[in-house]
Amino acid sequence: MAFITLNQQHFYHNLNQIALKTGSIEKIAVVLKDNAYGHGIQEMAALSQAYGIKHAVVKNYEEAQKIKACFETVLALGGEPHADDVCSFALNSMEQIKKAPQDVRIELKVDTGMHRNGIMLEELHEALETIKQRNLRLVGVMTHYRSADVLSSELFWQQKRFEVVKKTVKEAGFLNVRFHSHNSATLFRSRSFDEDLVRAGIGIYGYNELPGIYGKIELKPVLSLYAKRVATRVLEAGERVGYGGDFEVPQKMTVSTYDLGYGDGWPRADSADPYVTGEGMPLLGRVSMDFVSLACGKEEVCIMDDAQKAAKHFGTISYEMTTALSADIPRRVV
Repeated sequence: MAFITLNQQHFYHNLNQIALKTGSIEKIAVVLKDNAYGHGIQEMAALSQAYGIKHAVVKNYEEAQKIKACFETVLALGGEPHADDVCSFALNSMEQIKKAPQDVRIELKVDTGMHRNGIMLEELHEALETIKQRNLRLVGVMTHYRSADVLSSELFWQQKRFEVVKKTVKEAGFLNVRFHSHNSATLFRSRSFDEDLVRAGIGIYGYNELPGIYGKIELKPVLSLYAKRVATRVLEAGERVGYGGDFEVPQKMTVSTYDLGYGDGWPRADSADPYVTGEGMPLLGRVSMDFVSLACGKEEVCIMDDAQKAAKHFGTISYEMTTALSADIPRRVV
């Protein structure tokens, strides 16, 4: 069966790079949502705990339940809030604030310009007053930047808006809350860091999506994807491989099928522009639901060891390459 390896040394190297920017591992919150960007939520949580990370961010309470024993705090970005001494829940609207149970730990998300989630700036005073009136447990205030990873100055006006949010929250009497707005890209662009947490996502997995003009921070991919040999045959020149016979054998060659396909989350893509594996072998013909073909007889092959490079071939981003991988593929730490 296809399998994934997770490189512990590479992961810790990436965390070291982030800690150098934050000044402390105490300020790192690892983003483990969507099965840790496809890396495996429980495996990455255990590695984070062993490194000394105390905070995590997940998609919902169901994910939080899987890993909260590893951390002091876990922020759920979505889903229904629950009373929990470890978990807090992002609230994105006045409606959610008015419905939130009083015994739930909440973190208020403010829309400073991305216009995806969060209360609008003009609702902030009302939101804070409602939180006071309802005696809710506000433990954090957050925002998200829409253009931190592109060559643009938009980040700066959003940051200025969040500074206004911080001041307003403090003036309203909320003193024991944590403020956080930085993701990996924002942190890597910043010359200094003065917030309570960084929500470190793609960076911890080894990818920096910033344009080169912002300087190079050395990160190392954590995930490698392997497939195992299923069958091998020797084909003569002119014979064709796979659905539609898209690949014509140019000369006598050994061809094997390997147990990975779009059913496992690997892109079907265009057989006329074949993907080249981490070992330098092009895929032959079409990707099937459960199989790919290679001119190879090895028992196992590395299909991908750098999701950013693979993403460039498929016209997408590293996030999609890893999160698309099936949770059923076995993952092991090396």
